[in-house]
Amino acid sequence: MTEPNVELRKVAREDVSRINQWLADDEVAENWFGRYSYGNPAHLGYHPEQADTFSDQQWTETFSNSEHAIFSVYTPDGSHIGESHIAIEESLGDGQISILIGAREMWHHGFGTAALRATLNQAFTHYGLFRVWADIPEYNEVALKMFEHLGFKHEGTLRKSRPHEGARYDSIVMGMLSNEYSPG
Repeated sequence: MTEPNVELRKVAREDVSRINQWLADDEVAENWFGRYSYGNPAHLGYHPEQADTFSDQQWTETFSNSEHAIFSVYTPDGSHIGESHIAIEESLGDGQISILIGAREMWHHGFGTAALRATLNQAFTHYGLFRVWADIPEYNEVALKMFEHLGFKHEGTLRKSRPHEGARYDSIVMGMLSNEYSPG
């Protein structure tokens, strides 16, 4: 299967409305960051359920924050299908990567891999990071395989760190160093 192309764009207000709709779907939320212990879908960088009411200043502060590079993922035909995020720890040259393909009809068609490649390019080429990593729940086998396929290495396991369907699951930390990154 040929990997599709994606475009990372600046987040627009209508994108956040779609993120909220996607996160209302339990399967989408569980495969993104899961849920907080109090039940709401987890999200890094901002709370999508509050972003709809952000003032222009709050919007700019959130989506221009140097510690959170947040992008909307679009197909070449202009369809918004997800979000990618790099939580940047500038002092360490380190970033935590997350990829969400929220449009379920786009799952298993290579869009997550394409979004991860584009996000890696941003992390290593644009932001000049030394290392990136991801925290992936053990039950998300598709994501684990995708990160491994692109060269991420298992770095550790966070024991029982993820609440999911009434139980607790391990989370797998996978990382990549800049010298292990191969664009293309």
